[in-house]
Formats: sequence, C-alpha cells, structure tokens
Amino acid sequence: MATITTSLPDELIQKLSEQAKKLDMPKNKLIETALRLYLDHLKRSAYVKSYKAAGQDQDMLSIAEEGMEEYLKQLENETR
Repeated sequence: MATITTSLPDELIQKLSEQAKKLDMPKNKLIETALRLYLDHLKRSAYVKSYKAAGQDQDMLSIAEEGMEEYLKQLENETR
C-alpha cells in the first residue's frame, strides 16, 4: 500500500474528522471509501455521457435499427 501526502482546506479536515468520529472510522479509511465512491461515480458518468453521445450518432442509430429489425423478425418467427 502506498502513502501519499496532500494538503486540504482546514474546513474540509474538520468535516473529515467529525465524520470519522461519528462513524468510528479512521480518517484514512473514510478518505479511501469516499475516493472509491467518487471514482466509481466518475466512471458511471462517463458511461452515461458516451451512451447519450451514441444516441446522437447517426451511424450508431442505423446499426441499432438494423439489429432491432432482425430481432423483431426472430420474434415473429418464434411466435408462429
């Protein structure tokens, strides 16, 4: 495990200390948990952004429509 040194605003350090005490958790564990959650949030946000961009891409929409047409044909054949 690596060690890092950082500077944070006093107000943030105070809030960190208060929360760590309330949760009966070491400050470094609280920082680790918060950072993991934030990085996961960023990853999900990037996925949503790329998904929305794909929804505006005419080539992607054409591919999806072609796939949907084939899927609907398969469903029709299965119900007969």
